[in-house]
Amino acid sequence: MTHPFARLLACAAFALPVLQAAHAAGAAQAAQPPVDVQLAGQPSKNAQASSLMAPIQNIYGRTHLSLNGRWSYIIDPYENGYYDYRHMPFDQSASGKGGFYDDRKPKDKTDWVEYDFDASPTMKVPGDWNSQAEKLQLYEGTVWLRQVFQADPKPGKHYALYFGAVNYEAHVYLNGKKLGMHKGGFTPFQFDVTDKLVKGRNFVVVKADNTRHQDEIPTVNTDWWNYGGITRDVMLAELPATYIADYKVQLARHDRHRIQGYVQMAGAAKQQQVTLTIPEAGLTATVRTDAMGRAAIDLPVADGKLQLWSPDSPKLYAVQLQAGEDKVSDRIGFRTIETRGHDILLNGKSIFLRGVAMHDENPLIPGRLRGQGDMRMLLQWAKELNCNYVRLAHYPHSEEMIRLADEMGILVWAEVPVYWTISWTNPDTYANANAQLTDLIVRDKNRASVIVWSVGNETPESDARNAFMGKLAKTAHALDDTRLVAAALEIHRKGNEVTVEDPLADQLDLASFNEYAGWYWASNAEMLNYHFNIKYDKPVVITEFGADALAGYHADADTRWSEEYQDALYRNQFQMLDKIPGLRGMTPWVLVDFRSPRRPHPYFQDFWNRKGLISDDGKKKQAFWTLKGYYDAKQRQYDGKAAAPN
Repeated sequence: MTHPFARLLACAAFALPVLQAAHAAGAAQAAQPPVDVQLAGQPSKNAQASSLMAPIQNIYGRTHLSLNGRWSYIIDPYENGYYDYRHMPFDQSASGKGGFYDDRKPKDKTDWVEYDFDASPTMKVPGDWNSQAEKLQLYEGTVWLRQVFQADPKPGKHYALYFGAVNYEAHVYLNGKKLGMHKGGFTPFQFDVTDKLVKGRNFVVVKADNTRHQDEIPTVNTDWWNYGGITRDVMLAELPATYIADYKVQLARHDRHRIQGYVQMAGAAKQQQVTLTIPEAGLTATVRTDAMGRAAIDLPVADGKLQLWSPDSPKLYAVQLQAGEDKVSDRIGFRTIETRGHDILLNGKSIFLRGVAMHDENPLIPGRLRGQGDMRMLLQWAKELNCNYVRLAHYPHSEEMIRLADEMGILVWAEVPVYWTISWTNPDTYANANAQLTDLIVRDKNRASVIVWSVGNETPESDARNAFMGKLAKTAHALDDTRLVAAALEIHRKGNEVTVEDPLADQLDLASFNEYAGWYWASNAEMLNYHFNIKYDKPVVITEFGADALAGYHADADTRWSEEYQDALYRNQFQMLDKIPGLRGMTPWVLVDFRSPRRPHPYFQDFWNRKGLISDDGKKKQAFWTLKGYYDAKQRQYDGKAAAPN
């Protein structure tokens, strides 16, 4: 079986150390210590041939055929379409045949076949299966999905089959032949299908399995719905014989006067002259890639050449890269983010992160967010709160969501699902987490909105956990030194003191943590007796607080589940948190009610987490307006602060 975490590439150019990829910004940059990262392009010792390859940067900017739409599906709880009766995978047999991926039809009336995609029901892709068929609402296991499409492959072109996300484990077959396997429910992957497409009818079959396992990322125990299926876009991309596979174009660390990054070529002739242009800013740079297809970018920027990106002015520039026959365009914003003592500095100016946490879920139309309409609705609700910031919890959200945040001027905390109690000592579990973090950073490194890479949430302290997450923090810093690295840390209570001294914080840029005063501990009246003792001279960002409230349920402020209780909790939180000298932001939990199997109360929850500021039918609860008022005041407080000199 293909190794779960291998990232096999179509060309040797991708088999470069990730550290070099992250820091190829010129010899003037300080060398970073080596980091233990599973490198893209390195198969495990027992990996079979696979066409899994590193996703191309800005896949939406390439010529592509969308394979979205209605896919036929077969529910397979016993995995009869994958294993024979001796529980051996059909795709590892001598013939490689026998599974549902053959999409076989009876040869004649004497033949028998126990499945039929043509006669099976269909579901929408992108989309989870739980929300599209009543009998699949609580289903966890294997579902086979098939799409038929027409292709006309051209000589001298490369073709890549791209998936935005499949939850959780995906085995992918094209025209009855296995392309490979991918694990991780929230990050993109793609396959080189250049030599596998045929002219005319082609069919792709995906075995999607959302079964939870202790040693995976996330593990068996979470507080969100385990949506299964092909939940993001599927595309067939066409590329030239030699093409621009990857690039980074961002302002240098703490330097508004220099664009640094790299370009990576792939294909037949990797040594190319590459021209970078930002026409509106009058900026141009020409570099030549080396034998491995890589070149560093180091471009001075004079005063006044670039308008810096910010929530108040989310300026995006058309950035063009051209090499030989290949040309790719992107929309990129330029800004700096750093910390200084208790301050978070955006473009040198101290800011307060007026945020809210969000899940990748539509409360109005059940299921995962399916497209820009859903995503824009949620971000617009955040804007109505006067947010300049969102925490995209607890896993990577889609590339489209990040690009919308760029466009709409919303800062982003991006996270991987290292959540609660992970198998800290299992090396495969770490490799999985590290691969998901790497994929997230590689995908979104050019997005100005992303200012924080989060390596996890509410993980219990131990030596094994500290080592596991410490290595993840090291990976994030090494891959991208221009953004902040954080996690939702542990807290401890003794008497009326809440202490933050999680040893992981030593390797992070923020003192960020969840606290549920007034809900999981203390009452609304008691919470005001608590104070915080934070052991770090770092900006404090409260990553979660909140209370469940059933929309429309009204009582006094002491009655749990009422809108009044939630509203009073928010007011008391502001009194309590404003006493923290280093408080520089918060993301209350959560923007909208969301589904969770952990929440069975038949009246107040009905398998929903009700901590949303907006209900499952889109109605704003009282606390929504209370938070907005607080953020309006914070905006006035920080608008007058001058930028630091650079």
